[in-house]
Amino acid sequence: MIEQNDWRLHGQEDYLKGRKLVKVPFRSELSDHYHCDFCWATFSEYEGDLHEGYVTADDKYTWICPECFEDFREMFQWELVEPEEAK
Repeated sequence: MIEQNDWRLHGQEDYLKGRKLVKVPFRSELSDHYHCDFCWATFSEYEGDLHEGYVTADDKYTWICPECFEDFREMFQWELVEPEEAK
């Protein structure tokens, strides 16, 4: 169980609670990398970085690493949707 004072929490409930997420490979035309919104792990196409994770289904903007997804899934009441549902 994740504690309310977990170091990775910094007000994300204001914009991530109850959101739909989709698991996708990293691809972005806007930036060569993104960071997990919780632990700051890097998503990119570079070696050593994460190449797949969870992103907000509607805007594809906020990325969450697999570990943080599992840790905070219940607390944030996320709904995991298929890629075709996220359009």
